[in-house]
Amino acid sequence: MRSDEIRKLFLEFFEKKGHKILPSASLIPDDPQLLFTVAGMVPFKPIFWGKVDPVYTRVATCQKCLRTTDIENVGRTPRHHTFFEMLGNFSFGDYFKQESIEWAWEFVTEVLKVPKDKLWVSVYKEDDEAYEIWRKIGIPSERILKLGKEDNFWGPAGPTGPCGPDTEIFYDTGIEVPTSDGKEPNPANTEGRFVEIWNLVFTEFYQDENGELHPLKRKNIDTGAGLERLAAMMQGVYYNFDTDLFIPIINRICNVLNVEYKKNEKTDVSIRVIADHIRAVTFLISDGVLPSNEGRGYVLRRILRRAARHGTLLGAKESFLYKIVDAVVEKMGSIYPEIVEKQEFVKKIVKGEEERFLQNLKRGLELVNKIALENNGFISGEDAFKMYDTYGFPIDILKDIAQENNYKLDEKGFEQLMEQQRKRGREAQGEVEFLKKSVYESLNIETRFVGYEKFEEHSKVLYIKIDDFVNEAENTECEIVLDVTPFYAEKGGQVSDTGLIKGPNGIFKVEYVYSPKEGIIVHRGKLNGKMSVGEIVEAKVNVEKRKATMRNHTATHLLHSALRKVLGEHVRQAGSLVAPDKLRFDFTHFQALTEKEIKEVEDVVNLEILKAQKVVIEEKPFDEAIKDGAIALFEEKYGDFVRVVKAGDFSEELCGGTHVSNTGEIGLFKIISEGSVSAGIRRIEAITGFNSLNYLRDLERNWKMVKLELEANDTEVIEKIRKLRLEIRELENKLKEYIKGLIDIDEIIKSSEEINSIKFVTKVFENLDMEALREITDRLIDKGLDLVVMFNKLDNKVVIVVKRNKKLDKIHSGKVAKMLAEVLGGGGGGRPDFAQAGGKDPTKINDAIQKLKEFLKEC
Repeated sequence: MRSDEIRKLFLEFFEKKGHKILPSASLIPDDPQLLFTVAGMVPFKPIFWGKVDPVYTRVATCQKCLRTTDIENVGRTPRHHTFFEMLGNFSFGDYFKQESIEWAWEFVTEVLKVPKDKLWVSVYKEDDEAYEIWRKIGIPSERILKLGKEDNFWGPAGPTGPCGPDTEIFYDTGIEVPTSDGKEPNPANTEGRFVEIWNLVFTEFYQDENGELHPLKRKNIDTGAGLERLAAMMQGVYYNFDTDLFIPIINRICNVLNVEYKKNEKTDVSIRVIADHIRAVTFLISDGVLPSNEGRGYVLRRILRRAARHGTLLGAKESFLYKIVDAVVEKMGSIYPEIVEKQEFVKKIVKGEEERFLQNLKRGLELVNKIALENNGFISGEDAFKMYDTYGFPIDILKDIAQENNYKLDEKGFEQLMEQQRKRGREAQGEVEFLKKSVYESLNIETRFVGYEKFEEHSKVLYIKIDDFVNEAENTECEIVLDVTPFYAEKGGQVSDTGLIKGPNGIFKVEYVYSPKEGIIVHRGKLNGKMSVGEIVEAKVNVEKRKATMRNHTATHLLHSALRKVLGEHVRQAGSLVAPDKLRFDFTHFQALTEKEIKEVEDVVNLEILKAQKVVIEEKPFDEAIKDGAIALFEEKYGDFVRVVKAGDFSEELCGGTHVSNTGEIGLFKIISEGSVSAGIRRIEAITGFNSLNYLRDLERNWKMVKLELEANDTEVIEKIRKLRLEIRELENKLKEYIKGLIDIDEIIKSSEEINSIKFVTKVFENLDMEALREITDRLIDKGLDLVVMFNKLDNKVVIVVKRNKKLDKIHSGKVAKMLAEVLGGGGGGRPDFAQAGGKDPTKINDAIQKLKEFLKEC
């Protein structure tokens, strides 16, 4: 039975049982505790928590999931994966243990027709109810295992959340494996023979931050059956990779890399790793994740690079992964149309990232092997961290290399250094201070935001947060919560408002505004005088800064649409900053914009501004907004109702920020920079309004100064600059020739020495042109010297040039240069006959010369 049929049968079965069939949610969860959707229940966590009432009490899905906790096992075992599909049926306060167990058994034995004697089950040892249900179905007691909490109690999908006991269904593959207790084989005393195919979780508790369990208001059912495992069972294969979910992808890998599957275990591991990882990469990018050095982007980068590295083990000399994407789309595109839509985009991102990685991989592998060789096969935590931090070498790949070569890797030491780096980063960003905002979680207060309509408002102080008692003081740092505020809290890329809160006895200068949780807006700043809870105050936003920010925010929307029009529909927002002084926009694109493209984008945006289009803002259901053509941004979280910002017929986006009421208010839009952020991501910075006017004034002032210095008019400036550059080059060449003429080659030769029949000379120069230095070195060798070593002081550094006569085979110039550079606190190297290196300490030149002489004595 093919995987498509299993998926279809499962959803049809539960639809007949009164379940609403919902499409898979994104791999990016609407959950701050999770990087990815790791299980079928993740999209329903708010319902399981009891925070949201369900629209449907019975739901069934086929959910795409991603986990990387055991990534080093992927490809090496039959059933470890990063990306996988989870079939699941869910009950939100509807049916419970009886129905979920009976229906699972019915589907497996009557729909899939799996022989009953091939099935075992396990239950939580204290769950007598589940045990009795299985017995009544007809499962013999000897095939029902009562196990402990570590096996049959399902924890939350994060540090906190819903949880409860579970029961699992196992399939007996029949393979011969030893038992741990010498008894008849069962799921508890064997490894690999019995495969868990379905887990039924009875979600009836909530686990808090302290690990304590609290009964949920309603009991729920959360089940998960891995499609890959069901496919392997139904297709009679032991490895998930041998099912129809993977074989088309594996065939494409074999064709592209000219290798064979099932011929060599080492080769098979690499093929399976690539097959698994390319599925994960394709779906992650299609869901909006892009390679980066943090968060989800870093996980994607790790997976992609691990696949690329296994490609090199199979003989790949250049990027190839992008060619495998098509096989994933062909196999799964009919179920997940988003990967069809993003197919070409995914391929471009994959190709660019892989090419960048392959450029550094060779050097990284050489360094790893060098470290292991010098330390008897041991790679310390310090070395692993340096490989990661300095050379971008993923720890996952390092683990693979260590395992393949029997190296010992200090993973614990690496993790300690990583945590130290993360701690430094948190402290540098003020995260420690921001963690104090958890105090707001327990407050039963609410702020109403009126900043879309007003710049000032009379409000009541609801809460003041300060370490010490607020008394008459100057610049007391504190935080204030009001019942109503016109101040915009930082979010969605838009910076927060600033301004003043005036009370009867004090003035609070608002420097930053944020929202620690839904419904509360916190004003951070400095208080002069006194302010107390319950006082009526006047909250005033800095209007000029807000209006400048509004101009830049609406301009950002116009820029987004203009880029899609000029460059193509593949352009998507990948990040933004909207501030009063400028806007910054990161977007998906694969090469630098040409001058022509930048000009065209500017023209398109300014044309929309000159049209003075009305900016319409309205709230509507999310589905309706998307259907109407509004752009929803990657990694943004949207509720059932969304705010739509529409500028004429040119731009329509979901956005919670502040905007002008007419595009004509934006003023002149000017791009001031365009560059790369990472592979496949470009960044534009631009200005509007008075910032554009001031920018042009600065250019005009500078232009006038240039004309004054050159004594030229507008039409003469360029030609005068060209003439000056030509004159400067001629003078520089004359100076070089003059300096070379001052150097007496014969005098240098007279200072030469001889050790072990090697005639050599050392000479120290200061700020000598490097071309002249190399020419002098060549001339000295031509005059019959065996070895020439030159030191050139440049500021506080030293450049070393080493050249030997080609007949002097016993000396390697590169090794000599490296040896001397180390004395000077630097490094470098080169060819056997010529090398160049650098040092940081000119005061040790004499030590380096002495080191050279000692070296020659041993030759």
